[in-house]
Amino acid sequence: MKKTTVLLSLLAAIGLTTTAQAQVRFGVKGGVNLSSYSGLTKEQKEIDENLVNANGGVMMNAPLSDDGFFSIQPELLYSGKGIKFKFDGGETVERTHYVDLPILAKINADGFIFEAGPQVGYMVTRKGTLTAGGETAEDSDFNGVNRFDLGYVAGVGYELESGLGFGIRYNGGLLDVAKEVDGQETFNTKNSVFQFQVGYLFGGK
Repeated sequence: MKKTTVLLSLLAAIGLTTTAQAQVRFGVKGGVNLSSYSGLTKEQKEIDENLVNANGGVMMNAPLSDDGFFSIQPELLYSGKGIKFKFDGGETVERTHYVDLPILAKINADGFIFEAGPQVGYMVTRKGTLTAGGETAEDSDFNGVNRFDLGYVAGVGYELESGLGFGIRYNGGLLDVAKEVDGQETFNTKNSVFQFQVGYLFGGK
């Protein structure tokens, strides 16, 4: 968290010193995630269903041009991820909760938003549930999972001059969710999330 605070402060300073007439703005956002995994086997894809989760947090927009066309936007977000498999007689759900730090290059073309950049994530909690034959089993430890994730974000949206904005993003992981434990077989599965968000940047016209 200390490193995150330093990074946000540094980006704010860059925005202020490189564009004297531009205004660094802060905001909030939230929305819905549709999450799954990439790298699934053919058999897994046949029973895979998107898992519905929430996302939300804070953002800072530091313009790098006087007209606001190009800016850098770091965010600190909660993001629910995971996957659901439904099969005859039951289902299994892997629900994970991350704190994500995307750092996005953002273009505002008369309100139309295009954004992309890297993201670092850390899994803070997880819950696995298996339901079959009327019985339910749960676990919440971190054995067999990678808590850190490195990924990328790309999205489009529309932002009003008031600061109210709407966006759709794809959030892809680059590191495997699972890790090998005691020689057990693992799959090369990575986080794959579509995000639908509403946000507001304070200080708009």
